[in-house]
Amino acid sequence: MAKKRYIRKVCLLGDGGVGKTSLIRRYVLDVFNDEYIKTFGTKVSKKVVETEEAQLTMMIWDILGQKAHSALHEAYYKGAHGALLVCDLSREETVLSLPRWKLDLTGIVGDIPIIPVGNKCDLERKVSEETLRRMEEKMGWPLTITSARTGDGVEEAFLALARRILEGDS
Repeated sequence: MAKKRYIRKVCLLGDGGVGKTSLIRRYVLDVFNDEYIKTFGTKVSKKVVETEEAQLTMMIWDILGQKAHSALHEAYYKGAHGALLVCDLSREETVLSLPRWKLDLTGIVGDIPIIPVGNKCDLERKVSEETLRRMEEKMGWPLTITSARTGDGVEEAFLALARRILEGDS
């Protein structure tokens, strides 16, 4: 029996500088670059995920994280089937802004699978465990801890999202 094939739009959201582009580059190309390159607009990458039952082509949208451009976000969110909401564990304000990103996204696309991601675990953590627990409660899902630099947790974050998207499609 042939596998079902899906093509789904996935967004990476979060404040500027949290590592969205680096996470995508690590996941899709298995590379890391220390150089910060600000994303203007959006960039789309593709990754195919195979499970026993299905083949999921993830069209991964890297969306600019500057709050000043929030008017553009609505157009980028439309049609999304899932999202990783990314924060930087060395900058507490990026963790505290996750609910705003979730609210903005779900206000446009409704209830879709969302995985919160705490990136940069290779740096000194500046966020308390209590703050992280409260954030997980607000997000309704455990934070996946990642490092785009080392690759820790990156595959797991994207695969968790892929599984949740496929669960919704079956």
